[in-house]
Amino acid sequence: MEFFREVHSPGLDLDYLKSLLSIDSLTGLCAAIDSVAAHNENEAEIYCLWGLFNIRRDVIKYGVRFSLLNCPHALAWTITFNEASQKIIIHCTIDKTEEDPDFIESIHNFLADWSNGMARALQ
Repeated sequence: MEFFREVHSPGLDLDYLKSLLSIDSLTGLCAAIDSVAAHNENEAEIYCLWGLFNIRRDVIKYGVRFSLLNCPHALAWTITFNEASQKIIIHCTIDKTEEDPDFIESIHNFLADWSNGMARALQ
């Protein structure tokens, strides 16, 4: 399944976005991520609304991809900038086409937290 959020961000510098989306900044950008431990530049252990997970950060052409490496749903999300629309795109995926409604709602809440956090960070 796929989930999307957009944040209008006119004039955003892509390099700034990539640097903002560091492992160290996760708790400040997303309220659903409570803590980050045992980390290096691109991998960490986080505690979030779903529990304890290993996370990986990958810089991609237009932003950053985060993956929960030991998630049973293969949850991953990208935060990218679309220059044409001047919007940040938050795109989340899981490996199922149908899932429990409570879990789906938690994903929507997770993306809302990211959307709100990005909007705050870029004010």
